[in-house]
Amino acid sequence: MKGTGTGTPRAATAVVTPAAAPRRPVSRPAGHRVLLAPVTVTPSKPFTPSHLKGLLWSDVMYRATRHVADVTLRYSHTTYHPTEQTLGFWEFLDRRYGDMDYTFLDERAVGELYVAFRAAGENVPAAALRPYAQAVEHGWTHPAATTVLRVWAEQYTALGLTDPGLLAHQPPGLGLTEVIARLGTLGMCLDQRALGGPVYLDLTRHGLPLRTLVSADGRPNYLACALRELLPLAPAYDEVVLLYDSQLDPDYQRLARVLTALGPTVVRVPVGRVPVDGRIRSAREGGWHDHDARALLAAAGSGHDPAAVRLGMRLYFIAVLGPGQSEGHRPDLLHQCLGRAERLLAAADGDPEPPVPPLAERVARHRGAHLHIDPYRLTSSLLGRRRRPAGDLLTGVYL
Repeated sequence: MKGTGTGTPRAATAVVTPAAAPRRPVSRPAGHRVLLAPVTVTPSKPFTPSHLKGLLWSDVMYRATRHVADVTLRYSHTTYHPTEQTLGFWEFLDRRYGDMDYTFLDERAVGELYVAFRAAGENVPAAALRPYAQAVEHGWTHPAATTVLRVWAEQYTALGLTDPGLLAHQPPGLGLTEVIARLGTLGMCLDQRALGGPVYLDLTRHGLPLRTLVSADGRPNYLACALRELLPLAPAYDEVVLLYDSQLDPDYQRLARVLTALGPTVVRVPVGRVPVDGRIRSAREGGWHDHDARALLAAAGSGHDPAAVRLGMRLYFIAVLGPGQSEGHRPDLLHQCLGRAERLLAAADGDPEPPVPPLAERVARHRGAHLHIDPYRLTSSLLGRRRRPAGDLLTGVYL
């Protein structure tokens, strides 16, 4: 394949760092174990408001929950690189542009190439993608994706997001063949490979229709990749939290059903997208330049300090926009949230208030019937007109 030397990926473009350690609290509370597994964003475009909403939501959930449980954040790009949309994009780049030097591009430029790829609508043969899939298993990442991930790492820092190992090689615990075998043991697999057909997730006895996991020509989809990641992890936890785009709900119902069979309580947390100009648009359509993460951070940073930006973004994307997708993006409300964040920070720096309960006790009020903390309930509480929030809540969860 082009752009990779002699048919295998160049070592110079590999992103092979030690697998990131599980994201756990520094001081682990005794008791329950929680696995937080948010849906990943494909590194082929800028962060849009919908992406930022999901990222900030999962970050507050993780940072708040670690005060009341032993929580692991699992967010691996390596796991989902083998999907057709990712490998197909990489093959498209190499075929169209050869040995392009992607270090001179930014996430917007790569995103424009991704828009062109999706618009082309080409049906790439599985054989053309197979070398890419094999390279991914050995730690390779296309340089275009590496460019995007490096930009994202900078934006993670600006937003105060927990880095889950963006640039680390974090392979899933099971191979595809092992996943198919385990699903067979659970009575949840219809494998037609011997007949030249696909592999299905079979949950018909649970009232769910068949769902393809692996195409007849051997290509796994996103759900198959998620099972490679979560099947070996889930049994070690009391609760598994799946946080995802609400438009993926059918597949996440299936994923939850499989993981529940392994023992843990599985909680689905769908988060709606953010309409822009009254319309929910996919990033594959482009048109993000006025409201992507780069633009929003530049506008916010021009009049507010970093702490206010981090807190204000969370107030807006979590408490104001809420879990659904009825509220569209409004720069004026984001500006108001940044101002509100400044006032909250100033109040927290004032004279100490009377003694308050420990942070873990205060945070635990917002977890309802589950082990994890509800980011919407917790963050919305900051917008009330009650006494100012204690500084330890802001620093321990939001900054």
